[in-house]
Amino acid sequence: MSGSWVCVDASFIVGLVTHPRRDRLRRLLQTWQAEKTRAAAPALLFFEVANAAFQYGRHGTLSPAAVDDLLEMALSLPVKTFADADLHREAVAMARRLSLPATYDAHYLALADRLGCELWTLDLKLVRSVAAELDWVRLAAEPAP
Repeated sequence: MSGSWVCVDASFIVGLVTHPRRDRLRRLLQTWQAEKTRAAAPALLFFEVANAAFQYGRHGTLSPAAVDDLLEMALSLPVKTFADADLHREAVAMARRLSLPATYDAHYLALADRLGCELWTLDLKLVRSVAAELDWVRLAAEPAP
């Protein structure tokens, strides 16, 4: 799929700060910006990013300053968020169709499907679980060795 949109999930955004291969993620963002490709996500994105940042701090993985930086960086990104009622309906349908255990990931999948764009994630389990049906779900970085 191609177009003027790309969908990113919370793992991608959190990975911009925490992933060992975060330079690849930053290059992807720069490429999209140069190509005038807009980033999209369900409004759920910022709830998930805030929680992930908080959990990293709570468990001592990130310092309080790094937690704050992660959240501020995420909030400052030019990501268009969607939270309309139809997206929730589409997410439930997508979760049913793909036999997903919850609708969180399905919101990202439904939005990417709606926009006709790729979904970029660091969630290898998600990529593997939908690969047979959705060839537009991309793993943003190879798993660490």
